[in-house]
Amino acid sequence: MHYLLMYELADDYLERRPEHRSAHLALAWAAVERGELLLAGAIADPVDNALLLFQGDSPAAAEAFARADPYVRSGLVKHWRVRPWQTVVGEAASNPVR
Repeated sequence: MHYLLMYELADDYLERRPEHRSAHLALAWAAVERGELLLAGAIADPVDNALLLFQGDSPAAAEAFARADPYVRSGLVKHWRVRPWQTVVGEAASNPVR
């Protein structure tokens, strides 16, 4: 199953990001190495949201990531939520439909 971790970013996100970026990226790459996180990044023009795509049996990994994320803990993220994503098309779809 896939889960989207959705971040609503603070207005001053770009200005404050450098202080926390390496710790955030270390957390993200560790999640990749565990097979939990597939893709992640900010949505551009404007940079006001970010999406992180997780896979697993439950939303627990995505929720734990958000709680530990330096961006969340330092207020760079105004609000976050996790939603299940019913992927049906593509090589990595969790519920392929043809």
